[in-house]
Amino acid sequence: MPHDPTLERLANATLLVPFESLQAPRWILDGLADGISGVCLFHNNLESPEQVTALNASLLEATDTPLISLDEEGGDVTRIGQARGSDYPGNAALGSVDDTDLTRATLRSLGLQLSGLGFNLDLAPSVDVNVADDNPVIGTRSFGSDAELVARHAAASVQGLQEAGVAACAKHFPGHGATSQDSHHTLPQIEADADLLRRRELLPFRAAVDAGVRAILTAHIELPGLGVEGPATLNRAMLNDLLRDEMGFTGVVVSDAMDMRGVSGEIGIPEASVLAVAAGCDLLCLGRFVYADQVAQVRSALVGAVRDGRLSGERLEEAADRNARLRDWIKRSAQERASNGADGGTERVGLAGARRATRVDGDVPALENPYVVEVDAPAGIAVGEVPWGLGPWFGDTVRVSPEADDPSEQLTAAAGRDLVVVVRDAHRYPSAQEFVSALLGARPEAVVVEMGLPIWRPDCGAYVSTYGAAHVNALSAAELLGSTGALRAAR
Repeated sequence: MPHDPTLERLANATLLVPFESLQAPRWILDGLADGISGVCLFHNNLESPEQVTALNASLLEATDTPLISLDEEGGDVTRIGQARGSDYPGNAALGSVDDTDLTRATLRSLGLQLSGLGFNLDLAPSVDVNVADDNPVIGTRSFGSDAELVARHAAASVQGLQEAGVAACAKHFPGHGATSQDSHHTLPQIEADADLLRRRELLPFRAAVDAGVRAILTAHIELPGLGVEGPATLNRAMLNDLLRDEMGFTGVVVSDAMDMRGVSGEIGIPEASVLAVAAGCDLLCLGRFVYADQVAQVRSALVGAVRDGRLSGERLEEAADRNARLRDWIKRSAQERASNGADGGTERVGLAGARRATRVDGDVPALENPYVVEVDAPAGIAVGEVPWGLGPWFGDTVRVSPEADDPSEQLTAAAGRDLVVVVRDAHRYPSAQEFVSALLGARPEAVVVEMGLPIWRPDCGAYVSTYGAAHVNALSAAELLGSTGALRAAR
């Protein structure tokens, strides 16, 4: 294939790429100089605030205002908080409080922290309406199950992030909350008619558009009720007729990760990328492990599709123009903040929000010498391996596997002591319910702390709901349970 620098640069303009190290490799710096729109960082790129700031500064030296993005939702999905958990309570907690001023302030604080580290595009907020209790991929990432509640917090989140100079990216359009499957692994299908989908799934995205959201991220889901066959990411009617023409969105359409099986499992990442751009995606989030060779394959596929007539050059130009306008907005925002003397400092709102979200049913006794049993639960792909639980604040804490461990051993260890049982989304795991029920059968006065969604509620002495497993959610619960270490940490 003959070399065409102009066409290759246009193809590059659709790319949001990952890399594997704590420093930007040469192919990233050269790629940014050759027109790649930006990068998406993951926990493998993030070691310390100093390292992240230096890394992002090096990216800024490669080209004028590249997009420097990450998935930082606060709550359970955190990149900057990967080492110990997030300092922000997450969407389910904020939705349970239902104070849009708190949500706006929380996301503004998060945005200021991100901006201070050099990020300018956050692939957040998740504005999915979580109506499927067994949803394996959304859960606490949603503000709730009521579309109007989610809509008002979607708008507040967008406003908060963008007041901090960070472009918000509402996701997962047109709504991943009614699924019982994970699009990382398969193509989920939502069984709902068009009227319900418009009243429920689409309402928060309309609110985000009205709030001025700069980007919207697609979902790899199928919606037969809207006439969508195959992934919404690859559906032109969904991204143009609905999102742009009907809903009036003029910003950047970002694909969810193109390495997910829900979009590329049958056809491969390069072909899926061509189809996504043709359908109306402006910016391709390529995924976690799509490095130099595969990025080159995607670029080559886009160039080849233009030459074959399957993708118009005008569509590439349109995508490149929208991405350039997003970068211009980011640059102007940074200049305005600098001229206004904004220092990038953060307000301490995360713990305050987590405290307001924490609920107690029953009476928590004055715990003396408590024994804490954490019933383990698998981490989803979007969440990753982030620490959770009350271990940092209670010395005698044990993490058990509900499939492999014996409840009687924990009852023996807890004899004569106050028992606290910690779970995470216990409603999704029958083995966890059985394990906890066995403990409560012998110790009905025990305290149960649910750090996911409080859907399964066993009979117990007191039931504590945190609506998330972030660091501040756990700290709030530990305070409530009287941990002296938590009380000191919260001062």
